[in-house]
Amino acid sequence: MSPVCTGAPPAADDDLARGLAAGDETCLAVAYERWSALVHALARRSLGDTAEAEDVTQQVFLGVWRGRHGYRPERGAVGAWIVGITRRRIADALSARTRRADLAASAGTALALAGRPGRGEDPEAVLDRVLIRSELARLPAPQRWVLHLAFYEDLTQTQIAERTGLPLGTVKSHTRRGLRRLHGRLTENDRM
Repeated sequence: MSPVCTGAPPAADDDLARGLAAGDETCLAVAYERWSALVHALARRSLGDTAEAEDVTQQVFLGVWRGRHGYRPERGAVGAWIVGITRRRIADALSARTRRADLAASAGTALALAGRPGRGEDPEAVLDRVLIRSELARLPAPQRWVLHLAFYEDLTQTQIAERTGLPLGTVKSHTRRGLRRLHGRLTENDRM
């Protein structure tokens, strides 16, 4: 199939949608030119932060490109589809903002309970520790137990196997699965 948006930009949204679905990057550029100002304005108005609105705008058009095969013309125009993606990305950004605020409040409470409020400790480091503990708590018990022994008690996998009575291969599997899950969740939190 020949690219739809190469040459003159398509006048009709249907042509643009067809080009996006076909993987024509020029059509993505045309969609960006047409709707990025609207997307940015919606995000800026909802979030109240220009930098965050720029991030949302990038995420929206990345979502347009990745989800181009899911667009259904019978459900509405391309512009409405893009606004729908924008609304979801704004909601995600607001939700992430709330989670960050909750984590910061938890970190502040943890410091206050520890009797060390503001003792020169890096708030980011405290927040990281709270986030990691929170994500560790969400792991299945065997993975959480093995990772706790490895990182908080500084045991080797052989020592963990001896202490727990688990076969060494099982300890290695729990470690690998737990680290993958943690990585996935922490990476997901970074994106938000």
